[in-house]
Amino acid sequence: MTPPPEPTAELRRRVERVAASFRRLLGRPLLPGAGADTWSALWHAPAVIVAHGTEGDPVFFYGNRLALELFEMDFAAFTRLPSRCSAEPMARAERERLLQRVSRDGYIDDYAGVRISASGRRFRIEQAVVWNLLDADGTQHGQAATFGRWMPLG
Repeated sequence: MTPPPEPTAELRRRVERVAASFRRLLGRPLLPGAGADTWSALWHAPAVIVAHGTEGDPVFFYGNRLALELFEMDFAAFTRLPSRCSAEPMARAERERLLQRVSRDGYIDDYAGVRISASGRRFRIEQAVVWNLLDADGTQHGQAATFGRWMPLG
């Protein structure tokens, strides 16, 4: 898997917000000992990290190398994908309930569900943390998720 193109300043800010929001909401770092280069740390993280914006049909703006491998996409394709399309059509109502719960509570740390890759390969994620992306003023900029456990399905 090739790395994403050199990030713009705006994309770097958004990715930094992913880590800062996690720390603010959960009271611990997303990546303990990550250092100053958030972009590189998240890209090389030993867990999947994804994030989407606040569009009417939210689109992923970030997926780290592990996410791209799991979803079988390159960075350009992944960052054009509406996040709802990461779930099978029959699982989208469940996913929507999850995102409403995150919007209400700030985060959840117990999500499990089935996702689908670009080739149609299904996998179940477990113990996922999903959280709101908030700036220092509390303005919401999207949602993010991380998980380190998944298993292929049939």
